[in-house]
Amino acid sequence: MRIFTFTTLLLTFFLQGAFGQQWGDYTLYSVTNSTAAYLVRHDGSVFHSWTFSTNNRTGYSSYLLPGGELLRTVKYSPNSFTGGGQSGKLQKVDWDGNILWDFVYSTTAYAMHHDVCPMPNGNVLLIAYEVKTAAEATQAGSSQAITIWSEKIVEVQQTGLTTGEIVWEWHLWDHLVQNHNPVKDNYVTSISEHPERLNINYLTKKDWIHMNGVEYNPILDQITFSSHNLNEIYVIDHSTTTEEAAGSTGGNAGKGGDFLYRWGNPPAYQRTGARILNVVHDSHWIPEGVPNAGRLVAFNNKGYSSTRSSVDQINPPLNGYNYDINGTEAWAPLNFDERHACNGYSSNMSSSQQLPNGNALICMATSGLIYEIDPAGTTIWTKQVSGQVAKAWRYSECYVNNPLPPMPEITESDKVLYSTSGATYQWYRNGQLIEGATNQSLEPEDSGIYLVRITNDIGCHMVYSKGHYFDITTTIKDIASNLKSVFYPNPTTGILNLTGPEISENEIEVFNMAGKSLMKVFNSKSLDLSGFPNGIYLIKMKSTASETVQKIIISR
Repeated sequence: MRIFTFTTLLLTFFLQGAFGQQWGDYTLYSVTNSTAAYLVRHDGSVFHSWTFSTNNRTGYSSYLLPGGELLRTVKYSPNSFTGGGQSGKLQKVDWDGNILWDFVYSTTAYAMHHDVCPMPNGNVLLIAYEVKTAAEATQAGSSQAITIWSEKIVEVQQTGLTTGEIVWEWHLWDHLVQNHNPVKDNYVTSISEHPERLNINYLTKKDWIHMNGVEYNPILDQITFSSHNLNEIYVIDHSTTTEEAAGSTGGNAGKGGDFLYRWGNPPAYQRTGARILNVVHDSHWIPEGVPNAGRLVAFNNKGYSSTRSSVDQINPPLNGYNYDINGTEAWAPLNFDERHACNGYSSNMSSSQQLPNGNALICMATSGLIYEIDPAGTTIWTKQVSGQVAKAWRYSECYVNNPLPPMPEITESDKVLYSTSGATYQWYRNGQLIEGATNQSLEPEDSGIYLVRITNDIGCHMVYSKGHYFDITTTIKDIASNLKSVFYPNPTTGILNLTGPEISENEIEVFNMAGKSLMKVFNSKSLDLSGFPNGIYLIKMKSTASETVQKIIISR
């Protein structure tokens, strides 16, 4: 996770600022539509600054990458999309102001806007509008024949000074529902039965969703984003392929590109519950090494009142790679778990950053107020800026001066997983930390998706690998090779039968490829998996004489 700025990066939590209980050394900010960015000390003096040309003004967010490179959004002209948060261009700039990457993502059909998010592999996530015509809206089930600016999230890899390749993408338009017109696309009889999709007829207008923040969680391989207009935050699966992201199967969570979780406004999916978010920005996870790690946080612009903002934290009902939801109820929690009532009101934009010592940095965008609070909520530092500041971030000196170590890679040999070199190691399975797994190698005991976190000798950064799937069948291959009883047909549409030697007593358990148990039956000669989505599953059968594992494919 980023420390509210960077995916996969975490400022060292062993350092603290030199001024009492303050954390870190420098604060980064850039006034929107300005030609400068500043890194200031605790006393308010400028430690470093960048100056840009008048045709490269700050669009929305700016982030400092490890070692002193600046990643920023830029107002691009001409741009076919208008309104707050427009950018159209991404820039990466070195410490001396030299442009390292100048990438335009703006056409008449789409354009990046608001926020970006750096990733552990060096790529960048962008949020972008994409135009849907009135005819497309009607075909999708909209009750209004209007042009709609839908949204997409793309992962771009730099290929040159001004070029980039889209290596992954997710389109909101692929995940709609409607109960307005049964002969159009996305029709369902009940919106409330499909919280994993967005009702195209909820508060629909041209600038419909108005995404404004995006962040990546490297441990879960998931993305969160916030919607200004719909008053919700969402979580989607990034472990999918682009093809899987367009559907409802695949990925670590098995749900393709459908919402894994949403929070803040249950009426948006016709579930009972009060709307908690009222104009929301800056959805992000609290990273490791920080109190309340794993919580989701959002800046609730009208959260405390119509004239006072708040920063709200929630503890989502995470279960493996999915999020539990009960029956016809809304996704938990029903209310925020923790709230900071801000020192004033910001009608839009704004951010918060939870810090390793329990402090938080709050950026009140429209008033230009940046301040730090301690765990008791007491303001211990302020910086007043002339102009609007969409986001501000706190960094340690170590972070600023030292580049990120290479992203670790996992290899597998003879049932053992190995990480590339680091100063320290921590292993995870299915998004959960494995206690005591702190060596460079790991011998897994279960099937699942494993990743490793490393630090370098300096200790400024935590860096996470990609997930590596370890198949439990490799640990019992000798048993599996002597398999005598099998389930058929394989692939199957759902109904499986057991053939082979007569087994009077057995225990049959079905797992997904993340190692989660989905079903257990006893003394059965058949299985009904017709309610399971398409995909690959493992079936373990135990009897008094043997234990076998079989891989099954469900395909309809």
